[in-house]
Amino acid sequence: MATQAASDPSLSLYRLLDPAVLADPYPLYKRLREEDPVHWDPYLHCWVFTRYADVHQVLHSFSADRTPSPDQLRALGIVGIEPIAEVMVRQMLFLDAPKHTHLRKLCSTAFTPRRVELLEERIEEIANRLIDAVFASGRMDVIGDFAAPFPSIVFAALLGVPEEDHKQLKAWSADFAEMLGNFQHNIDRVSRVLRSTAEMVAYFRRAIHEEERPLADGLLKSLVEAEVDGERLSEDEVIANAIVTMVGGQETTTNLIGSGLLTLLRQPAKLAELRDRPEVTAGAIEELLRYESPSQHTGRICREDVVIGGKPIRKGEAAMAVMAAGNRDPERFPDPDALDFERKDNRHLAFGWAAHFCFGAPLARMEGRIAFRALLDRLPGLALAADKLEWRENLGLRGLKALPVRFG
Repeated sequence: MATQAASDPSLSLYRLLDPAVLADPYPLYKRLREEDPVHWDPYLHCWVFTRYADVHQVLHSFSADRTPSPDQLRALGIVGIEPIAEVMVRQMLFLDAPKHTHLRKLCSTAFTPRRVELLEERIEEIANRLIDAVFASGRMDVIGDFAAPFPSIVFAALLGVPEEDHKQLKAWSADFAEMLGNFQHNIDRVSRVLRSTAEMVAYFRRAIHEEERPLADGLLKSLVEAEVDGERLSEDEVIANAIVTMVGGQETTTNLIGSGLLTLLRQPAKLAELRDRPEVTAGAIEELLRYESPSQHTGRICREDVVIGGKPIRKGEAAMAVMAAGNRDPERFPDPDALDFERKDNRHLAFGWAAHFCFGAPLARMEGRIAFRALLDRLPGLALAADKLEWRENLGLRGLKALPVRFG
């Protein structure tokens, strides 16, 4: 592996561990874009890409197959986390073609746009039910009372599992997201993720085999029954991809609602515009995804020697594609720090790109549209009810711990 030139430590993504930087990472991203857009980060031992065009290239052409197998971990002397690897090496998110193509084709027969469309009335009912529960009080924690339970209840319905399990599904998802969104892991976190992974696998395995309560119509049953050209998913593949679909769908939707509403509360004129002009809702969801991306960055591996931004990237070197930085690139988006619900050509990177474009994007867009319309239409006079906000210690899946508001 090539040795890299001395690097400015103030440009390292490791600075996201500072709560002040995590609360507003965009100045750091801007510095990276302007001063060293293809940056060797010696602390993370990877290349960091922050320009839109470069992030697009990495997402399009670098390898997503970056999870060590259990055998590889053992060969490195890393023991104890093999159960997590057993799940991740079967998930579409971490595979390249042809395995990725095979899995995605099978999963696509189960997770269809039609299945999502059929849930629309149910999703609207869930949103209104959650608002009903807090309406009389005139106050709510948008995260705890709405943004967290909303997608977890939706996913219980989508999967075909009992709705009363949604709190447990959300807790497991938040734990597993620690592996997806962070590049630092302490012992306490790893042990919790191990426990949650084992419990999730056991839960879905029981659901598949339970005879007294056969699987209801839903995504899980469809994954079990999916068949393309005479091939079907193994049980372990069904479970692994049910987990990654559920985790990705819940965490990003929670963050879209929480961070998006905070953005609107900080810009009252834009909140009023969205409240008073329902016709701009679809464009507003896209703009909020661009402006405050729920998934901030993702890892890749260089497939072959290549030069990007004048820097030689060697085969096998690690890369971090910072979608949130690319989404604020002025070379791609005019006036990128402005919120514009009618922005033209808003082809943002929030859902990734190419073969690994987010599987659940249609559902996330529908949930976002329904959630924001319900919150703004039913809660007049929305205003922040806290002076200080805290962000979750998940560096890649950006979201608030709580968002207290008052209304009415």
